Amino acid sequence: MGCFVCAKHRDPGLDLVGADELVVVTHVSPDAPGSDGAPVYLGHLVVEPRRHVAGLDGLADDEAAAVGRWVARAGRALRAAGAEHVYSAVIGHHVDHLHQHLIPRYPGTPREYWWLRMEEWPQARLGDAAEVANVVRDLRARLGDQGR
Repeated sequence: MGCFVCAKHRDPGLDLVGADELVVVTHVSPDAPGSDGAPVYLGHLVVEPRRHVAGLDGLADDEAAAVGRWVARAGRALRAAGAEHVYSAVIGHHVDHLHQHLIPRYPGTPREYWWLRMEEWPQARLGDAAEVANVVRDLRARLGDQGR
């Protein structure tokens, strides 16, 4: 079985927010293989190196710099789109390909739902594939031509 992330990078239907020769930034998708099609948290991005590498310690210096640049760019785009805070984490429990999560917190989110519980808030910004596509278009526009 191949790597889910490497295969995703070859998918022309990818919810691509931005990319360069070293890094791909996508929005999580309700249509991803293995997902149940349920709505996803809008603005939840993943920043991934194109090269298959399991963790941060496997990145070459140029890849590490590129991941950092895209984390910062995508974080700024999320803030410009209305997030009051952007969380960032590398967890890596399910997929053996480095992926850094960027998760926006929107104004009005009660403190008890901050960080890992934001999707549980009854008024959380969840959306289907069409709503994800709208968010992706907005973030692409906010990123402009940076790195593409």
